Amino acid sequence: MKILFIADGRSPIARNWIKYWTGHAHEVSLVSTYPVDTEPAGTHLEFLPVAFSQTKSAASASTVKQKSLLWGAATLKLRLALRHWLAPLTLPKAAARLNEIIAETQPDIVHAMRIPYEGMLAGLAKSRNKDFPTLLISIWGNDFTLHAPSTPLMRYYTRLSLLQTDALHADCERDIRLAEKWGFDGTKPSIVLPGAGGIDGNVFYPQPPLTIRSLPKGEGTVFHPSGRDARRAERGKNAPVIINPRGFRGYVRNDTFFHAIPLVLKERPDAKFICPAMAGESQAEAWIQELGISAAVELTPPLAQEQLAHTFRSAQILVSPSTHDGTPNSLLEGIACGCFPICGDLASIREWITDGENGLLIDPAKPEALAKAILRALKDENLRKQAFRANQQIIAQRAEYTQSMKKAEAFYTKILV
Repeated sequence: MKILFIADGRSPIARNWIKYWTGHAHEVSLVSTYPVDTEPAGTHLEFLPVAFSQTKSAASASTVKQKSLLWGAATLKLRLALRHWLAPLTLPKAAARLNEIIAETQPDIVHAMRIPYEGMLAGLAKSRNKDFPTLLISIWGNDFTLHAPSTPLMRYYTRLSLLQTDALHADCERDIRLAEKWGFDGTKPSIVLPGAGGIDGNVFYPQPPLTIRSLPKGEGTVFHPSGRDARRAERGKNAPVIINPRGFRGYVRNDTFFHAIPLVLKERPDAKFICPAMAGESQAEAWIQELGISAAVELTPPLAQEQLAHTFRSAQILVSPSTHDGTPNSLLEGIACGCFPICGDLASIREWITDGENGLLIDPAKPEALAKAILRALKDENLRKQAFRANQQIIAQRAEYTQSMKKAEAFYTKILV
């Protein structure tokens, strides 16, 4: 099968999906909408700038995000608003170039890995090319709830992409339903699978923090913590640890998270809060000083997968107070490592978490609700054990990487028939 992916080539989510195909005798090309330092192994790479991405660094998406955090949350919201107004204007020129690349590579299938702006680009290109191959579009968490309704052009191109696509992939059932409201023909094929392809059980697994686990021959061993990482893992045995893995995004209520911390500390002064990808974030530092919680909070830079997995294993609780989401990969990774999840009460999250059974759902705008949920989970060991058993089954049945990607491969074959 000849597959052409259109994706942010820096994205760990996209690269995790693409690596399956390069390892299974498919001919893979990648049109990256952002510059990348190294192309994914086994792919032919083309850089096609969209939405002013030519001005971005070739560093990883997480690193770029980390640098952007220095501008503060308000600036990020302004930049997003400007992007929603101006970025669609870059699509016509890019669509013409995409059709040239398709003529050169002759793929059987084009897979655009999110609607803004990769799906929009593909949809516009297909509307102008009668010989365009089969088009599959992935929907990522906020494509409909945050981005699509933001401006007239975003609405137009979202509808165009859904009218032009031959099939859809989403990470939650909610987005398949929303897609039909935005113009997708519900009689066309669709599939629901984790956005990154699923959970790698060789990395994300519930083991004691300092255990080294042997992997299949030739794959080495997983990361073994040392220095600060070892101290953090050791600390998790003695004090309750709460992790917020979401970083700073416009749709995650980190104001709620930080203001909940002193409420938790009143009852559990030994509690520790770890915040990956928040080091250097001025707003986080300001909240920490304002609330007097510096002794309880650790802001870290973005973590490699193995480091993040060990951090999850050192924690009892994962919090995700988001107002928009599909299925966050960090949520699946965290529960795979044994974290008890506390999330914003969203339709997409309810597809994975049943309140009071395998996690808790809260109003993401209320610090008191988040603090109450954290304290409840810390006190109720039976609830955490019940959630652990249920979540391990959910990961095994619905989110294991190899099984999920085999389903994806069968789906690709189906839509090409």
